[in-house]
Amino acid sequence: MLRVWGRANSSNVMKLVWLLELLEVPYQRIDVGGPFGGTDTPAYLAMNPNQRVPTLEEEDGFILWESNATLRYLASTLPGGEALWPADMRARANVDRWMDWQQCTVDAPQRVLLQGLVRTPPERRDLAALEKAAAELRHWWTLLDRQLARGSFVAGGAFSLADIALGVHVHRWFAYEIEKPELPTLKAWYERLLSTPVYERHVALPVK
Repeated sequence: MLRVWGRANSSNVMKLVWLLELLEVPYQRIDVGGPFGGTDTPAYLAMNPNQRVPTLEEEDGFILWESNATLRYLASTLPGGEALWPADMRARANVDRWMDWQQCTVDAPQRVLLQGLVRTPPERRDLAALEKAAAELRHWWTLLDRQLARGSFVAGGAFSLADIALGVHVHRWFAYEIEKPELPTLKAWYERLLSTPVYERHVALPVK
């Protein structure tokens, strides 16, 4: 059975769990990281020298880390995954660019808000850094709102790995009590995700 090392409230762990649940693949998730610790143990470091989660472990001992790389691997090796990461190279590149956009553009300001608004007491918050991150995200989510207006999902008319990569972050965006622009297409996409049992159970969790 596949093992997913990482705590349930990690956005990157959520990506793997979401995909495995969608594909109905048996797996075991093991709490590690955050309040559970364990990422600095020799055994975990041997699997993932970054001391981060998630880490995927297969029965034959194959290990993989980096969440988006792991999503691509699973989609290319598990039955049903081809629908989420298409074989056509142009369609695949379109999915990939939005996954990379999540990691390279959206992730950093999202982390600033998570650390500052959720994990830092009000009296210790860096308000300038929080406003800078919020302003960046208002711009980037507006960009995605325009992209979603071209199709029902991030990479076009079909649900893909790009929706998983960004869907874990849009829940947090709407959960933060900050100024947000009116983005009806983004909100409609988020509400469609919320209507699915897997997203509701494994992604739309309290932000911690």
